[in-house]
Amino acid sequence: MEKGYLQVYTGDGKGKTTAALGLVVRALGAGLKVHVVQFIKSMEYSELTTLRKLGVPVDQFGRGCFIFGEPSEEDRKVASGGLAFALGLMNTDLDVLILDEINVAISLGLLKTADVIDLVRARPAGIELICTGRGAPAELIEEADLVTEMVAVRHYYDNGVQARKGIEC
Repeated sequence: MEKGYLQVYTGDGKGKTTAALGLVVRALGAGLKVHVVQFIKSMEYSELTTLRKLGVPVDQFGRGCFIFGEPSEEDRKVASGGLAFALGLMNTDLDVLILDEINVAISLGLLKTADVIDLVRARPAGIELICTGRGAPAELIEEADLVTEMVAVRHYYDNGVQARKGIEC
């Protein structure tokens, strides 16, 4: 790709990861090389099964889906490993890199904003970088070329409906 941009999908509404994965499908259709790096998450989600069938590499750097309470040193170490891994991908022929839930990793204190900004600035001009997750820091938003904020207007989760296989997970 001639010029890649930084996209940030944030906010408290549903659809940040879903939007990023929609971009993955579009990129694959155009013959682009894509890689997905997930922070926080370590579970097998339905969309990951499909991505792997399509040949999209997905690497997870988390110890669960949610972190309750204070993150542990192990959580920080795993997230830092993910950031180092993503930085290593900058030296490949990649076109699109998804950093799923990286904003959450920053807001939980697993990663430092400055380290993520360093990664953003280190990427080659041709890599499209997508950062997802609630609570994107102002510094990342300032660096971004496109920012989308998902807003929760209504969600059935608030009425006790749990995540359903094939729909939310």
